[in-house]
Amino acid sequence: MGEFKVHRVRFFDYMPTAIRAMAFNAHTERLALARMDGSVEIFNFTDHYFQEKVIPGKDSRSIESLCWVGGRLFSAGLNGEIAEYDLENLRPKYSLEAYGGPIWTIISNTQGTQLAIGCEDGTVKLFEVLEEHIQFERNLDRQKGRIISLSWHPSGTHIAAGMMDMIRVFDVPTGHAVQRLLVDRGFGGSKSRETVVWSVAFLSDHTVVSGDSAGKVQVWDGHTGTLVKTHLVTKWDVLALSVSKDESSVVAGTSEGTVIQFQFIAPTLHQQQGKEWVRTRTFKNHTHDVRALAEIETAIVSGGMDTHLVVRPLLEKFDEKSHASGLRKIHFPHRNLVSCAKKVGLLLFQFPGQLELWRLGDSDGHGENHTHTLSRKMGEIQSISALSSCGGWLAYSTVSCVPNHQSSLLLLPSLSASMCTPSSPSQVSGSSDMSPQFGCSSLENHRFLLYNSDWSRQPIHLMTTSVDGKWLAAANSDCEIHVYNLQKLKLHCIVPVYGSCPSAMGIHPTTNNLTVVHADQQLFEYSIVEKQYTDWSRKLQKQGLHNVWLDRDTPVTHVTFNSKNPNQVVLHDMHMFCIIDQSLPLPDQKTQFYNQMTLRSLSEQERPSHLHAFKICKTFQDLLCVSLLDDQSLVVVERPLLAITSQLPAPVRQKKFAT
Repeated sequence: MGEFKVHRVRFFDYMPTAIRAMAFNAHTERLALARMDGSVEIFNFTDHYFQEKVIPGKDSRSIESLCWVGGRLFSAGLNGEIAEYDLENLRPKYSLEAYGGPIWTIISNTQGTQLAIGCEDGTVKLFEVLEEHIQFERNLDRQKGRIISLSWHPSGTHIAAGMMDMIRVFDVPTGHAVQRLLVDRGFGGSKSRETVVWSVAFLSDHTVVSGDSAGKVQVWDGHTGTLVKTHLVTKWDVLALSVSKDESSVVAGTSEGTVIQFQFIAPTLHQQQGKEWVRTRTFKNHTHDVRALAEIETAIVSGGMDTHLVVRPLLEKFDEKSHASGLRKIHFPHRNLVSCAKKVGLLLFQFPGQLELWRLGDSDGHGENHTHTLSRKMGEIQSISALSSCGGWLAYSTVSCVPNHQSSLLLLPSLSASMCTPSSPSQVSGSSDMSPQFGCSSLENHRFLLYNSDWSRQPIHLMTTSVDGKWLAAANSDCEIHVYNLQKLKLHCIVPVYGSCPSAMGIHPTTNNLTVVHADQQLFEYSIVEKQYTDWSRKLQKQGLHNVWLDRDTPVTHVTFNSKNPNQVVLHDMHMFCIIDQSLPLPDQKTQFYNQMTLRSLSEQERPSHLHAFKICKTFQDLLCVSLLDDQSLVVVERPLLAITSQLPAPVRQKKFAT
């Protein structure tokens, strides 16, 4: 691998926000996730849980609940508005005032024809889902007190509404409340406090399941309005419920960070006749409140105050132990938040509302870097920013749009502009109509639209340019990669479509070969000049990647190259960085993949027989960026998870043994 001088950077104080709501679309296998800052993320569960889209948030947008209707996504929040999202242009399509005060929940019927919302003023409002928008239909009987949670019966004829100290069951055709289920308050001092029914689930057999602030999961008979069973699961709140597709399982999320599963089974092996809801398993994968839950076919998905998304596979759904049956936690975005100017040692950190520009300094011999910083408040950054390799130019995109609906871009001279004086620095961005734009910052501002009629309507999520400024590669969430000639301003070629979404790519500075890594960890090298895969790439695909490489559970998010050694490609994910040396043989399945310690113990004569192309370093953890500067020093940007956890609010107090 070689030895490098390392700049170990830990002053990027990236802080993800809490997960507030989620909704799973079983038809498209997409999970929509809303955070406290109003942003929405879309994960593709068929493609190794890849985060394929991010819709930026706004301070004025508060999301309490998400809902899918077919392929359309809706949200509602405490600002009193319902919003539908444009999943191609990655922005709200429109918003509609509900005139019921803050909205606590939004759900759709199974037919996808109506939406119901629960409002602060005690109304359940119905909206008709039309082809291009939604339209207010009517109110159900108004209640005293806010409507906190809703669940639609699969038949569409009844709605259960969770409130303070009670659950109301509405008959949808008439709009009248037909049942009132009174929820007991807690024990001791908590009996003086109202019980909040945070979540309800309405099953096909008219069973109603509720979770409340007194720590209870209760099962009700919706026909008679009687309580069937009470499970006291915590001293704190039960905040979320989710039901499996076949209605044989219910999971509950609590303020203690636990996820508890209930199954509709016989209580004993000898008593197989009368089934009932039995508490079966408890999962502890969170440190704070579990605010959102989704039970999908093979796993339980949860998220909350501790900011990370947890996918907990249900082992009984797998015939044998495999990579797919392993626990997965998603901590960081599947995109770059750090940009590096290799020639001058500048780092650009992207925050939701500002950019920070840092200059790397020399070590003082005690492991501390002397750095300089420039921090500017930029407004609402739309998850796009970049720094030129010479450090002379900085570009970013904001949420605001110009009249032609194309994302606005700014060029700012950076700290080292005097060190790099290109005659016509250029920038490229993905516009809202899914076509790349190319602009030149000369005396007059020119903007060109690189349009291709064969391009999918899905948004561009990755772009990279060659060092000589001739080539641009752009990838979208439909797995398409198009290469443009920026000198001729036209499409050059289309890379053969592979079935997994590209997660990172880069163009080699000397060969102009395009290296692409996909969400399923597959690796390809494509010759832009010859318009075909390189011999090395064909050899790699013919032999196959090592199973240890394929079994990694975080995607590669950055690809760069060694300017002094054309054979070396540098890439990284959250847990490791890898230097691929194309001059060395590829490892087969019998090869020891992590062989660095073995190599150190061997003599110089034995070592060549154990060398292979993949050199893995796991010395650094929780990586946001790894880049190789032109002076052959390595920049490693870490964001320790413990640093994120330390900034979270204190969790609820739990008594521990011997305390």
